[in-house]
Amino acid sequence: MMVEGGQAEGGDGVQTKEMRTEINGGSAQDPANFELKHVLQNPEGGELVAVETGDGDDVPEREEWSGKLDFLLAVVGYAIGLGNVWRFPYLCFRNGGGAFLVPYILSLIFAGVPMFMLEVSIGQFLNVGGLGIYCISPIFKGVGYAAAVMACWLNVYYIVVLSWGLYYFYSSWTSELPWADCNNEWNTDKCRNPYEVKFNESCKMSEDYHPCSEVGAKYGECKDGAENTKAVFCTFENNLGETVSVFVKNVTDPVSEFWENKALQQSPGIDQPGGLRVDLVITLGIAWILCYFCIWKGVKWTGKVVYFTALFPYFLLFILFFRGVTLEGASDGIYFYLMPDFSKLSDSRVWIDAASQIFFSYGLGLGAIVALGSYNKYHNNVYKDALIICTINSCTSIFAGLVIFSFLGFMAQEQGVDVADVAKSGPGLAFLAYPSAVLQMPFSPVWSACFFFMLMFLGLDSQFCTMEGFITAMVDEFPKYLRGHKELFILAVCAISYVIGLSCVSKGGIYVFQLFDEYAASGMSLLFLMFFECIAVSWGFGARRFRLALYDMIGYYPSYFFVACWAVITPLICSGVFFFKLVTWENLVYQEYHYPWWAHAVGYFMAASSMACIPIYAAWLWFTTPGTWREKMDTIVSPTLDLAEIRPKNSEAAQHSKLTHI
Repeated sequence: MMVEGGQAEGGDGVQTKEMRTEINGGSAQDPANFELKHVLQNPEGGELVAVETGDGDDVPEREEWSGKLDFLLAVVGYAIGLGNVWRFPYLCFRNGGGAFLVPYILSLIFAGVPMFMLEVSIGQFLNVGGLGIYCISPIFKGVGYAAAVMACWLNVYYIVVLSWGLYYFYSSWTSELPWADCNNEWNTDKCRNPYEVKFNESCKMSEDYHPCSEVGAKYGECKDGAENTKAVFCTFENNLGETVSVFVKNVTDPVSEFWENKALQQSPGIDQPGGLRVDLVITLGIAWILCYFCIWKGVKWTGKVVYFTALFPYFLLFILFFRGVTLEGASDGIYFYLMPDFSKLSDSRVWIDAASQIFFSYGLGLGAIVALGSYNKYHNNVYKDALIICTINSCTSIFAGLVIFSFLGFMAQEQGVDVADVAKSGPGLAFLAYPSAVLQMPFSPVWSACFFFMLMFLGLDSQFCTMEGFITAMVDEFPKYLRGHKELFILAVCAISYVIGLSCVSKGGIYVFQLFDEYAASGMSLLFLMFFECIAVSWGFGARRFRLALYDMIGYYPSYFFVACWAVITPLICSGVFFFKLVTWENLVYQEYHYPWWAHAVGYFMAASSMACIPIYAAWLWFTTPGTWREKMDTIVSPTLDLAEIRPKNSEAAQHSKLTHI
């Protein structure tokens, strides 16, 4: 039965081919058994003509996953990584614990899950990477270029966390962990070991009153408007053998001093780089070598690597969880984590951190999820896979939060401060809480080595999957030049990224790292990209056609809830949070350090380098495409697709799809 058809003439008067849609089998009463097939008619005689693929015979064939479990574990390994056990806890801590969970869960339901499903599905449907999918609405191809730029920035700085983890892994190979006491060359005279003498035994409330200018406006009675207050002072013997009495908030501990004074050798600011940290230069190089060898043989090798990298972290997280919740003070940390302070919800940073964390931890917007989905079997049930993976991802984040906040509660009790003040909020939070955690375990060096070995793998599979997304997009865009030389191309990308990443392992590197994390691949730039990616599929390609594509792959239509999210709700969330942040804009501050103007200018450049790709490419394509406004809309905004020209020759989608045009 023919349901649509007709002939049209091109702008130059040449008659184009006619398309008709056939529905074979089923009936109106049983639409689930409909078989839809779009075919192209010869304009002269109505006979079907073969459609040439866009790939020449000289283009090497595209790879596929060797099994379904390879795909699931690769995506789990990518989406469940440092974003869950490193970035989620520190953002949660920075934004008031439980207050962060409210916008996080809302963003998860109405943006994270729908967009994850969209990216995996579109990759599987077309069998192409992050740049190739924008043939569905060419005017939005700038989104693909923006994703490639953002992936480049992410590849540069995300792997630095691995270099930190490798440094801690190397430092764990001792009989006693170097952050276990204050008797090291990097320790200061204000370092007190909270594990030798309990807080209540060495720290007491003073009888004298102290000016609020000395103890802080938010301490004790000062927060109620008083000018003086009693304060807690700790009396202990420092590493110089002197007995000192130090205000509790000025006391440091061996874990934080190892992080700041030994691992980072942190300088006072970004304008004082202080030279490279040789140890971190070496560990960063090792991390890049590991990343290269994980992906150089393609997805079949990647699929085997993730069998270990995706599962091993859960073993250690469960052990740390059961140890953490049995420590004294753990309940205080968990209470801080789970009980929201609703006054925090008026702060735009909480909302933008929550929304961007969902997209960041799911790996959305960077082309990696599209790339991993593109290697799937065509009839793989991507709908079910997406729901399973999203559930695992967010449950892992929340579980990792329980682990880290149980130890933060313990640390707060040992240091005699509130949970909110137990550690400096920032990307180093995991390197304060987790090293403290392993000190509470028997045979702590063994557990420390295991944990940082785990941390390395958590970051590694996320890193090489992000790399795979960028590499796939480039190789699919230029297959004749790159597909046959993929290993050399990967080597070049790794080498260039390593050189740029050296800026993050200088003594002022932590400030550069925070600049990357704020501007380059998260926050407003990521929300901007996700908005246009969603619009490209739901409005350019069209939600109706996308539902039809999903039906062709999995045999049934997705819920209208997801259609509503793709078309309306998710774009509203992205744009709403984006403008909320714009209206309440505040410059980046790291641990009370205010960046100079030129550092913010560098940050704005990194953000603009990806965001500008979208309007620039759209404007260029619109003004260089001939035709009327209506013709341009039909050609570059919402075109009819000849799928055989898009899909790689002999790909899963080309062989098994019932749709040839859509």
